[in-house]
Amino acid sequence: MPTSEDRTAGRAHYTQLLDHAGRTTVALRPAPGTSGARPWGSGVLIAPGWVLTCAHVLAASDGRRRDLGPDGVLGVTFDGRVVPARLVYDLSRPGSDAGPAPDVGHAAARADLALVRLLDPETAHPCAWLSDQPATLLEDAYIFRGHDESPVDPFIAVRFGARDARGLQFGSDVRVTPGASGGPLLDCDRGEVVGIVKGRHQQDHVGLAVPVTALRGLGPEHLVEGAAGAEGLGPDPYHALMSLHDRWHWAGQELGRAAGPTWFDAQHTIMAGRGRLWGVQERLQALDLLARLPAPRDPLVVEAAVGEVLERGERPGAWLLRTWRDGHGALYQGSDPYTELRAFVHYLRIVAQRTADEVRDAPGDEAAGVREQAARLAEFVQAKAVVLQPQDRRRIGPVRRRPRSVLVEFEPLFYDEGGSELFNWSVSEGYGQGQWLRVDVQESAGGVPFEQAREQVLRRLGGRLLRADGDAGPGARVRLEIAVPEGRWDTAVGQWEVAASTRRTARLRPVGPGRAVILRDQGRREQVDPAWLRRWQGLAAARELEALRIPPRPGADAGTGSAEAIWRLLETAGDGALPALCHTVADGFGRDAVGVALDTGFPAGLWPARGHGEERDCDAGCEEFHRGVRELLQGSGGVTRLPELVRQLRAKATEAAEEGTHWARDLVLLYDDPEDPIPPLFTDRPQVSPR
Repeated sequence: MPTSEDRTAGRAHYTQLLDHAGRTTVALRPAPGTSGARPWGSGVLIAPGWVLTCAHVLAASDGRRRDLGPDGVLGVTFDGRVVPARLVYDLSRPGSDAGPAPDVGHAAARADLALVRLLDPETAHPCAWLSDQPATLLEDAYIFRGHDESPVDPFIAVRFGARDARGLQFGSDVRVTPGASGGPLLDCDRGEVVGIVKGRHQQDHVGLAVPVTALRGLGPEHLVEGAAGAEGLGPDPYHALMSLHDRWHWAGQELGRAAGPTWFDAQHTIMAGRGRLWGVQERLQALDLLARLPAPRDPLVVEAAVGEVLERGERPGAWLLRTWRDGHGALYQGSDPYTELRAFVHYLRIVAQRTADEVRDAPGDEAAGVREQAARLAEFVQAKAVVLQPQDRRRIGPVRRRPRSVLVEFEPLFYDEGGSELFNWSVSEGYGQGQWLRVDVQESAGGVPFEQAREQVLRRLGGRLLRADGDAGPGARVRLEIAVPEGRWDTAVGQWEVAASTRRTARLRPVGPGRAVILRDQGRREQVDPAWLRRWQGLAAARELEALRIPPRPGADAGTGSAEAIWRLLETAGDGALPALCHTVADGFGRDAVGVALDTGFPAGLWPARGHGEERDCDAGCEEFHRGVRELLQGSGGVTRLPELVRQLRAKATEAAEEGTHWARDLVLLYDDPEDPIPPLFTDRPQVSPR
């Protein structure tokens, strides 16, 4: 334990840090203008406009809430002034059911914490730095007390500190004076506020503090009702509060903005020379980047990410983790500097990828903003990973991603002596925006006939789809995409049968009714034709989709005039038009019509796998098909919903659940999104990783 001489020397070393802590400590008192009233206790400024204190500070000796001013206003004193404020959150409120106590990990317990908001949002003030990790032992610490008068020495040195089930126990050379409750407990070794002073023993110099990590229990149920004008922090107040905290501290380092030394500067001074590869600068920037991301959809996602980094499997950690910030704090394991750096880089890599995957296909500016922030975090990770050893970069580079589709691509090679077209094939997982990972491939110099290639694919496809479903999340069914060349556009992919489970003797089930299945043109690659993109954008923006019926060729001896008529029809079609054919598209007129549609940029179309040939005219079955397509498109709600709507229709037709849907049993949906083009089949270019 440090001696008095050590503490005197330490105080000199920590002068800048102690000054910051003193300036962020406030006194809580009656409303401004109330004369002769003594302060009730202390608090600490932790985010713009927000004071953290103990809930009991705002209660009278009989346990009832103090008699606050009009509209529940109280006073906050700092920097020689008293400003109006209001109690907004009370974590000690009875009846709250916020789950397990964040710092104890067992039976639910209410935390003696409260949040007070300054009423004037323009009030300028400094903010203390709250630790993102649980405190255990304190060897060099101080507690602070707010005062109405200045100058007053605001701190008391702590001789020792340790954690137990009640919180942080600490001892001092002098008795903890009244009014210190609600003030910060500062760990000077880390330069962080780790607790909020709760009280003292009557007979000795021992006190108790609430760990700041108890704030993880903050929820919307703690919002104080009936306080006129009280403004909360939204549906996830803890995430919102800590995001404000982290972003404020990072903004304080902007060039030309800081008026003087910052809390970060003080931390940098005391940490200098420790040989940390993940120091206060890296932490400051990382937490700012994490603060700009949405809260994780489930706290278990944070726990899983930390468990993956620390290689502890499914075993939960000692502390409840709610946000990405909490996960960052859980990585301080006392490891050597290199191992610590590797852990943080790995963790942030996981967060960046999973956050991007959450909004991968979401429309709108908000989702685009999240993708941009996730990309910024990924760039930061890339910059910090350059100092890692090659084997570690390979180890942490892969992050398990959430696929949205499985692509099977058939690549035509040449014709054998008998005239049969031969193929190679590949299977890839898709993550959107042209990002693919090849997971299976059959490549040979000679290739195999199409039917043999299809059978090879089907033997493996069921298990591949099930694995992709599992990676995509609970209950997910990824889309199946099949890229075929011209002449194979009649492939009835929706009726392909694949294994229903991973059992060796699993039954076969048709794939189409259970998941979205689309056909893609194998001739369209990464090179996006302007007409293709323009048509896609027109379809996406169209208020309503319209079936564009491709008329049959008028007579077997029709000349170029009929072909030109098809070109004119397709080239002049409106933005919402989507071609529909009842003819077979395997050859003849139907094949030519689909080719023209693709050449004029159409990204989508509908036809039956077994359409009729030119030997017969359209009949009642054709009229039923076109009527059904019109009804499907009129109620679709947009082109992006078509894969799922066709799946639903195919399921009804397969189950014969609805009369009049049998025409959709072999319905083929061509769906070629130019913003997510298929990859080259065989290439040496590095691909994205699934992990």
